[in-house]
Amino acid sequence: MSRARQPSVSLRFSQRELLDLLVAWLALGVAFMVFFAGGANAVLGLVALGPGPLLTAFVVSLVTAGIGFLLHELGHKVAAVRFDNIAAFRADYGMLFVAVMSAFLGFLFAAPGAVHHRGPLSDRQHGLVALAGPAVNLVLAVIFVPLLVLGNVLSMELVTLVGGRGLAVNLFLAAFNLVPLGPLDGNTVLDWSKGVWVVVFLPTAVVAFLTVFVFRIGF
Repeated sequence: MSRARQPSVSLRFSQRELLDLLVAWLALGVAFMVFFAGGANAVLGLVALGPGPLLTAFVVSLVTAGIGFLLHELGHKVAAVRFDNIAAFRADYGMLFVAVMSAFLGFLFAAPGAVHHRGPLSDRQHGLVALAGPAVNLVLAVIFVPLLVLGNVLSMELVTLVGGRGLAVNLFLAAFNLVPLGPLDGNTVLDWSKGVWVVVFLPTAVVAFLTVFVFRIGF
């Protein structure tokens, strides 16, 4: 007698998960706004100019760094659910507080939380789930390129800023998370396939380094 296949796990979001995503997004928006502005004193300067510049800086951070971080985590969730795992994002409220406070001090340490999943996975599936987060950042980086080009062509400073910052942040997130250290995604990908890790990590790291540290795009 054949056994009926169990139904696949569906992609669902609990109220707690939606709240965690919202809080993490807003906290990262504040943290990156302060960091990109240059710390607490620079933010006070923005406040002195009125609500407009401060709100603009906050929205830019939400749609570049905030979305980059959260969609990275949701990439892990979607991949895990695709392999019939139960998966949910859980915000780390303590680390979100650290992110905001460190930004006020002039540096940034952002670890907003993680996707927790349970269920059987092969080494290949583990590797693909880990790779999904950086892959989302690479797709987002490509999406921001037309904004950067359009902003430069039309001399639209805000569009150029959003495009450049979205490109830089997502390239950096992809490269950083593929480093094979500690709990980073790179370790899991490398354990699964050294070839895949090399093909994805090396060009990503080179382009991210040139974008962020040489050409200073988005900064």
